[in-house]
Amino acid sequence: MQIHVGPIDFAIVLVYFVFVMGIGVLLKKQMVSSEDFFLAGHRIPSWVTGLAFMSANLGALEVMGMAANGVQYGLMTVHFFWVGAIPAMVFLAIFMMPFYYGSRVRSVPEFLKLRFNEPTRALNAVSFAIMTVLMSGINLFAMALVFKLLLNWDMNASIFVAAGVVLVYTILGGLSSSIYNEVLQFFLIVFGLMPISILGMIKYGWFNGLAKTLPDPAFMHLWAGTATSHNPMGVDWIGIVSGLGFVLSFGYWCTDFLVIQRALAAESLPAAQRTPLIAAFPQILFPFITVMPGLLAILMVKGIGSNDTTLSPNMALPLLLGKLYPTGMLGVGLTAMLASFMSGMAGNVTAFNTVWTYDLYQSYIAKDKSDKHYLWMGRLATAAGIIISIGTAYLVMGFRSIMDYMQLIFGFFNAPLFATFLLGMFWKRTTPWAAFWGLLIGILTSVAHYSCTVNGMLHFQSEMAGNFWRATVAWSTCFIATITISFFTKPKPEEELWGLCWGMSKPIPKVPMVWYKKPEVLGVIVLVITVALDLIFW
Repeated sequence: MQIHVGPIDFAIVLVYFVFVMGIGVLLKKQMVSSEDFFLAGHRIPSWVTGLAFMSANLGALEVMGMAANGVQYGLMTVHFFWVGAIPAMVFLAIFMMPFYYGSRVRSVPEFLKLRFNEPTRALNAVSFAIMTVLMSGINLFAMALVFKLLLNWDMNASIFVAAGVVLVYTILGGLSSSIYNEVLQFFLIVFGLMPISILGMIKYGWFNGLAKTLPDPAFMHLWAGTATSHNPMGVDWIGIVSGLGFVLSFGYWCTDFLVIQRALAAESLPAAQRTPLIAAFPQILFPFITVMPGLLAILMVKGIGSNDTTLSPNMALPLLLGKLYPTGMLGVGLTAMLASFMSGMAGNVTAFNTVWTYDLYQSYIAKDKSDKHYLWMGRLATAAGIIISIGTAYLVMGFRSIMDYMQLIFGFFNAPLFATFLLGMFWKRTTPWAAFWGLLIGILTSVAHYSCTVNGMLHFQSEMAGNFWRATVAWSTCFIATITISFFTKPKPEEELWGLCWGMSKPIPKVPMVWYKKPEVLGVIVLVITVALDLIFW
């Protein structure tokens, strides 16, 4: 299926490419130290870091992946936003950000070194580096799919062109370039993709009309039908709450350095705490842009969800874009999709170069080098990360849905890691070696669970249901193993836990601020709105 793209559409895409690379060129002169390159000098205001925090999560996963899940699972896909994001974002802001920002760590693995030991840091650094290049490859693959459909480009050429653009602006401007481009990409995504949902909803009579038109009424409910696993997603409410709402959600938002890095770039601790909360408000509304096109595609794209590659669930959004947008507007929509892919890829690459440089290269390969040397290594790691991402883009082709693939990766690495963090921050008796072995056992358990699923020893009604239960098993195994081993190994002296464990830090000085800037107030507001929407769309 080929969609016509006019000269004006090509021109809009070209202007965007030139603009984002220009941002990298302009910011290059500010990259005089490694802290400037990796953490933006801790000088970015919270409204910018908040939008970047949100935009870093608007890659192929949220844009194409959520639309694909809309085709497969209906409105239950919204759980990834309201159950699988908002509570964890509030928890990160209120309870965990004071540890991260207050300890002045440069990365999440570095925090694990301070709280536990070097082996735990190394294990997390290696696993995180693997995860980021796997995730980055998803965005390259998604972009190649769109180029093939809309521009009739070869898949290989599309992957290399996209990688080249991201390489230019991240290697020149570092995290600052990535963050400011993410803010631009946030607005592009909103204004470029929102008309798809608006036009489609008008056509079918908004929510009530859509509910009457869809072949399966269950596709328009969030919680109805989750007393059992006989629903579009094939998982009951226990699996949703434990696997997605607790393990996968908190594991990603509270421990993944990709998002935490944006908050660490903020100008102060209150600004760092507000960062995920500012992002939480648009997060509530983004299902309208990302999930709704999947529901509309069921009605507007004949054969969507079939085994035909061009009609796979992943293609729901680009196919609708070609159907609904005229020339000119199609260029804007295409640019918005490209922005989402490059946003996700750049976010993973900037996280990868920081962890590689600080937590692996500086710690184990080249200690005590000059700051200029580590800045050079950061740029080299950026190029290496993008090259590796090109290779991982081809791995995604073996999965029917990029969202299923993404949650599989999170289940391997983030699910057990959250158990390690939870115990480390809130139970001072957790020992260094218990953290290491517990995390390793959790990762291996997740891999073994997946192997049993692939070999037919375990059966689930959907791939996503398997991901939710796999994450729960990995988290529980790591949690129990860490507690058990802690009773047989030596804990760190209490004097080494100050600022790293709950109840072991000095009270944070209260900074006078207006009510709408207080993290606690923002957190309550966003939670109340989320609960109300869950009840409305029950």
